[in-house]
Amino acid sequence: MRVRDLGEMEGEVLLFGGPYSNLHALQALRDRAGAQGLPPERAICTGDVAAYCADPGPSVSLLRDWGAAVVAGNCERQIAAGAGDCGCGFEAGTACDLLSRGWYAHARAGLDEAARGWMAALPDMAVFTHAGRRCAVIHGGLRDIARFLWPVSSDAAFEDEIAAIRQACGGPVDIVVAGHCGIAFQRQIGSVLWVNAGAVGLPPHDGRPATRFATLSADGVRFHRLEYDHGAAAAAMAAAGLDQGYDRALISGIWPSEDVLPPELRRGV
Repeated sequence: MRVRDLGEMEGEVLLFGGPYSNLHALQALRDRAGAQGLPPERAICTGDVAAYCADPGPSVSLLRDWGAAVVAGNCERQIAAGAGDCGCGFEAGTACDLLSRGWYAHARAGLDEAARGWMAALPDMAVFTHAGRRCAVIHGGLRDIARFLWPVSSDAAFEDEIAAIRQACGGPVDIVVAGHCGIAFQRQIGSVLWVNAGAVGLPPHDGRPATRFATLSADGVRFHRLEYDHGAAAAAMAAAGLDQGYDRALISGIWPSEDVLPPELRRGV
């Protein structure tokens, strides 16, 4: 268990996840952070830098150059280990399983030894304090890096992860920031606010191409839409041969499969 202590942060903090090899979206986020006066030392990514989209190597390079803090996602862990799949645990033969074979192979092939070494060195969790609150940043879960926790997941599922986080932190936490599921939300679980910062690289299956990120201030958490050149990102995917469905999702805002979603979150498409 590797934990990175980011110290005490003052002012607004940028929270984001799932760049997913979407270089156009990641550049737009970096530009927006600069325009809003958010420095890299107050920017934190919940992982899965390289995934569905066309530009894994340039996305890793941009994020490293930017200097934002990053915790490992399952994609980072799997690629660094030379694993044959993304580690999401998709049921064999489902649409998500079949789709992942194409994009994961592309992501792995697009990263050099230096990028894989950077991924291998990423922490499992980051901690910081903000406005008197102790915050922990993870990917999916601490017990299982690829655990899907949704807005409709049971309190018990969140409580299980919070217990593991407290143990790893050596004490209580007030806010948990996570990613992985691709949908931005917040839930109050007892005394802990659980925040999923969303994904900047793929829309949240809501029929709009804009993606999501969050900011943390002394007043709480706010979620934001990220507008970017999604047409160019989709064209880059098509040019790379990644035309199995996620390219169209960048335009339509609808995921190519609902297999992974709880029934309550499915649109029936």
